[in-house]
Amino acid sequence: MKKIKVLSVFGTRPEAIKMCPLVSELASRDTFSSRVCVTGQHREMLDSVLGVFGVQPDYDLNIMEKGQTLSDVTCRILERLGGALRDAAPDIVLVHGDTTTTFASALAAFYEKITVGHVEAGLRTGDRWSPYPEELNRCMVGRLAEYHFAPTVRNRENLLREAVGGAIYVTGNTAIDAMRFTVNDRPFTDERLNAVDFSSRRVVAMTCHRRENYGRPMENIFTAVARLAESYPDILVVFPVHLSPVVRETAKKYLSGRENILLIDPLDAMDMHKLMSRSYMVLTDSGGIQEEAPALGKPVLVMRRETERPEAIAAGTAALAGVETENILRLASELLDNPCRYDEMAHAVNPYGDGRAAERIADALEYGFGLREAPPQDFAP
Repeated sequence: MKKIKVLSVFGTRPEAIKMCPLVSELASRDTFSSRVCVTGQHREMLDSVLGVFGVQPDYDLNIMEKGQTLSDVTCRILERLGGALRDAAPDIVLVHGDTTTTFASALAAFYEKITVGHVEAGLRTGDRWSPYPEELNRCMVGRLAEYHFAPTVRNRENLLREAVGGAIYVTGNTAIDAMRFTVNDRPFTDERLNAVDFSSRRVVAMTCHRRENYGRPMENIFTAVARLAESYPDILVVFPVHLSPVVRETAKKYLSGRENILLIDPLDAMDMHKLMSRSYMVLTDSGGIQEEAPALGKPVLVMRRETERPEAIAAGTAALAGVETENILRLASELLDNPCRYDEMAHAVNPYGDGRAAERIADALEYGFGLREAPPQDFAP
């Protein structure tokens, strides 16, 4: 039997978390010849995730350089990926989400006339500048891809409205699949987290790193967090600080030296998921965490002006807090003070997946390449 040759390309920590379960699923099936290429857009954070999932790349473009710009990343991927594509000669290149790696890799595959499959397709805010550059990356990959793996029905509707062409499958999100690998009762890798008494303190897990939040929005966010910690001395805010110099300098200015704010280095996927699972609630400007935390029964406040994941807002698993200090403080205080409001969010149904997204994507590929008679059933929460 002829196998489907797949090359999965990713380069950042969030992409790796969501693609590794799919890589594992493809490797488990005799119908696929699966290979992996990493760009190294994020280096240390990417490598830590690969270690957690036991994924060994077949190609490593190693593009990361200090002070790199988006143009630098795009150009280096286009220059270096062509050799891997010609060597692997895949039937399809799989890319994930919305990063510069995603767009540049899809474009490189298109230039080589190789079919592109887009995992986590169809997310939109409608604002080309937010999230930046992710919104336009997703839109452009939508035009390049012939297979679109949409996490939700709303994502599929976005793609149909844009008339992207190709096959669209509603699969759920592979982020939920990843949690089968990462959430467990083992000790944290980070020893400072092992010293936290999760049973007696309300721990607030926090992330903040997006480019569009640089400057005044991030200052507003950190001011709100500082005031929250001051108003609620019983809580402990745990903030794994992104490696971006902008984020680290701002965090140091507004949040360091406070007894109940713990600033630590970025966590690997396993530690981050375990931190969220043991926390009271989550404050974030991340995209993926809006999907992951609800699967753990944790309310999420989204510290952005808008989100490409409105399903979480509609389902009640997350609330859009914006980037203004007073609004963030008000919504966070409500979750700390009002048990009924907390329970409403904690027990809302997660709209993003049931842990079988990778299975559905693999089934869809088998169907698309003629190795399966029936298409997979769409995910429905």
